[in-house]
Amino acid sequence: MARLPRLVVANHLHYLIALAHHQQVLFVDETDYQRFLSALADAARQYRVALHAYVLLPDRVHVLATPSDTLGLSKMMQAVGRIYVPYFNARHQRTGSLWGGRFRATVLDAASYFNDCAHLIEYLPVQSGASQDMAAYPWSSYPHHAGLQRQPWLTDHPVYWAMGNTPFDREAAYQRRCTQPPAPELTAAIEAATHKGWALGPEAFQASLAKLTQRRLQPARRGRPRRPAPGAK
Repeated sequence: MARLPRLVVANHLHYLIALAHHQQVLFVDETDYQRFLSALADAARQYRVALHAYVLLPDRVHVLATPSDTLGLSKMMQAVGRIYVPYFNARHQRTGSLWGGRFRATVLDAASYFNDCAHLIEYLPVQSGASQDMAAYPWSSYPHHAGLQRQPWLTDHPVYWAMGNTPFDREAAYQRRCTQPPAPELTAAIEAATHKGWALGPEAFQASLAKLTQRRLQPARRGRPRRPAPGAK
């Protein structure tokens, strides 16, 4: 069966996951992390992609972003690869690709999932054992959302903006939201949708999205189509 094209819808929230090739690391030290973030910020600006949340882990990258057109996400990630992979290979005396295939993505209903998905991404360093504290991990957007360190190349999403009337209110509300780990069932739903490339959101969101793309939004039903009842028109 032919692989479906990646689901990308302009001006909607997308969750991206890019994984390292088997047993490969993407970042060895602080210089690598900073170089990747610089390349990501530059490419997002060039291809008009708003970056809202992210985490860089030694073997993977997670991003929440809104592209202004259907090609922006792919162009952004390709541009990052053209800059970062040769840099990493030259610096660490290696050859070949860093990535384990193409990046995965899904479209999310921002009103339903933005804050939960941002929390999920920013909690991954704790979940993976890379850090004991979300605030202590330097390679995620949590310090930005919590008001600990401004990252000017990030674009605050309207859903985050609606959490309070002032920056202090928003930051405090976000910190309170992140005092507990993400709900396991919510995490499972978001990760499944992203890895399989299906849109995630309520029925009204799915219906509105279907008007903007010809790409299937949900898995096709299994089995043969039902035969019409005898005499049915």
